[in-house]
Amino acid sequence: MESAKISNLYTLEETIAAELFEGAEYPWEVLPKISEFIVKLGAALDAAEYDKVGENVWIAKSAKVAPTAFINGPAIIGKEAEVRHCAFIRGNAIVGEGAVVGNSTELKNVVLFNKVQVPHYNYVGDSILGFRAHMGAGSITSNVKSDKTLVVVKDNDEQIATGLKKFGAMLGDCVEVGCNSVLNPGTVLGKNSQIYPVSCVRGVIHENSIYKKQGEVVEKR
Repeated sequence: MESAKISNLYTLEETIAAELFEGAEYPWEVLPKISEFIVKLGAALDAAEYDKVGENVWIAKSAKVAPTAFINGPAIIGKEAEVRHCAFIRGNAIVGEGAVVGNSTELKNVVLFNKVQVPHYNYVGDSILGFRAHMGAGSITSNVKSDKTLVVVKDNDEQIATGLKKFGAMLGDCVEVGCNSVLNPGTVLGKNSQIYPVSCVRGVIHENSIYKKQGEVVEKR
């Protein structure tokens, strides 16, 4: 399943967490490792650039964090990032440089690469969002199947059993997700793909594609 590999989804130079992906082939393999990685990385951050503000919470001095935001560790908020009013970071979260975590957005067990935007009423859990990925207002990652079975990634006739009960979505670089869309457990969106608003998405969407609705995916021109 080439299109779902780390090498085809992400620019690892655009995250402080590049080392997290070493030795992995598919991005969901690192989800169980995020917490431990943050604690290790946070302890090595330059105190001249990052403040440790709580138990395993590091915030870049150049970041902007609203006083009404809540950040639970382990968490790293990168340089020039913005965490807005009433954002809720539940823990195990890396927010990349220049990223935006917006009003009433909730993060849990995630890596946001640099310049990611989740700016309005988003839920992002057990997910990885690539460089400049953007989720429109109200769009969410659904990270647990309704029948509570383990998540399987599907790309037409290809299938990969992940062994994970909690798995949201893997968004490649420069993905655009339309407002009020739901990305179902095991969704993988290739680089530069675009999701129409109010979509219900599952499986692998290949890079440079436009997802209009289930069964109607076209190539970008």
